[in-house]
Amino acid sequence: MKTEARFLLAVFLMLAVLVGTNRLFPPPPMEDQGMAGDSVETVAPSGLPESVVEGAAEEVPPAADAPGQERGESTTPIEDRAPVMDVVVEGPLYRYAFTTLGARLTSAELVEFEAINRGGPVQLIPDGASPYLGSKVVVGQDTVDLSGMVFRVEPEEGLRLNSGDAPRSLGFVYEHPTSEFALRVDYTFDPDDYSIGVSGALDGVDRALLVTDLGEGLAYAEADSALEQRSMAYVYNHLQDGIRSTNLDKADPMVVEGPLVWAAFRSKFFVTAVLSGSSDEMVDDAGYLGGLLVRPAELPERVRVGAARTVSEGERYSYRLFMGPQQYALLSSLGDGMEEVNPYGWRFFRPIIRPFVSIIMTVLTFLHDQFSLGYGWVLIVFGVMMRVVLFPLNHKAMKAQLRNMAVQPLVKQIQDKHKDNPEKLQKEMMKLYKEHGFNPLAGCLPMLLPWPVLIALFFVFQNTIELRGVPFLWLPDLSAKDPFYILPVILAVSMFLMQWISLRSIDTDNPQMKMMMYIMPPMMLFIFMNLASGLNLYYATANIATLPQQIWIARERARMKQGPPLTLNISD
Repeated sequence: MKTEARFLLAVFLMLAVLVGTNRLFPPPPMEDQGMAGDSVETVAPSGLPESVVEGAAEEVPPAADAPGQERGESTTPIEDRAPVMDVVVEGPLYRYAFTTLGARLTSAELVEFEAINRGGPVQLIPDGASPYLGSKVVVGQDTVDLSGMVFRVEPEEGLRLNSGDAPRSLGFVYEHPTSEFALRVDYTFDPDDYSIGVSGALDGVDRALLVTDLGEGLAYAEADSALEQRSMAYVYNHLQDGIRSTNLDKADPMVVEGPLVWAAFRSKFFVTAVLSGSSDEMVDDAGYLGGLLVRPAELPERVRVGAARTVSEGERYSYRLFMGPQQYALLSSLGDGMEEVNPYGWRFFRPIIRPFVSIIMTVLTFLHDQFSLGYGWVLIVFGVMMRVVLFPLNHKAMKAQLRNMAVQPLVKQIQDKHKDNPEKLQKEMMKLYKEHGFNPLAGCLPMLLPWPVLIALFFVFQNTIELRGVPFLWLPDLSAKDPFYILPVILAVSMFLMQWISLRSIDTDNPQMKMMMYIMPPMMLFIFMNLASGLNLYYATANIATLPQQIWIARERARMKQGPPLTLNISD
């Protein structure tokens, strides 16, 4: 291959990396950001009642007390209603506050995680949002909104759970005063688990659609709200169509037809989800969610989502709630692909990088737990380890490049001698390949094989909650950008040194490589300056660990120059 052709190939590969990186990982603008996931297209409603479909694009109508009753009316005088109470459920991992008005969730705190933007525990429900988990019952064309009805709660004093305690339940009951219509909802809490078992029963109607209000997303908890907004989305797993996600500020009122395995809201590091069934075992068709109702929300740039399911009189329904961190192992334990609620990479590439993500997370956790290393040192050790693991591939690629460089004079001789005879030229090039192992692509292929690993590392270090809020040296948070831009500068300088060492080992002046040496480091600095400092720490460590290998390659090239030239018997 001619020098010009090799240069064009190199430029093409570099441009592919640069353009692809800029398009796929752009620095976050301050507003009007889209999400990296796939947007949900509107699904034409076909199986949900017309009253529910119409309500998906407008505000919830005033509550009615029972099926057939006019909306906005109530047969229970205000003075005869039970008093509204607040009930608290506390455990080692969480603190939930419920109100008996609609049996709704008013507060959900994760006590082991600090809200970086305001201090205190992470709060999942945004300020100004109406309480979550209210219920509507749809019977025929009538919709009964129970979010304004007062429920009876058992036990009234709430729950206090300690680590190691058995799971305990909190029950809410609404009974209509003049009919047999009643709804019961029981929440079962495990003190050492973020999953909540939910079960209940509906009386007084043969068959109805129960719509559970999932709210309008999660509260902001990170220092950079503009960056966090990119991850704010509602996500669902359709039984046939798979996982779909839509950014909240890009979502439109709509109806999503089921069956759905689960539906969730996510932020960058946290998630609330409703999952079909009472465990991670496969459920029957009746246990799946029937669909989602997406309508305008009270907060700007948000939507409110309700999950619908069919319930029958005399049969208990059940599902699971999850309100917690996006820890890969924890979400994987829920089953049904919940670890993909904030997927790593692009859809077409996820099956390839998913195994690498699992391995990387296992190794990081092992180093942290078994050797009591802080995550900053874990990233440094991991960066060196990856250089060691990938060294055989890099070594093979560099040896192939050196071998190709050594035969370049022979390639030129063949090309000059048989430039007018393509058939003879091809025959002599094959002979060259057999005698000296010349292959113009031999140096490229081994370098492309680690790409799935590198891409998996990019997404892992950008989104793993294990790095959230973890300080290291001058870095206040490994999941946020370097406030002093020291690591991006080190990354750019190390890249310059690697290219400088390579350039010095080449005999002839190469203006193209020299140009890339001066252009690439500033471009990488621009790309990485706003990315997570943990990601910068890893790549800077990996580059520095690569420098000895680059020096060795430069010495091998110098030794090759001093050796006897290669020869080939070129036939006429």
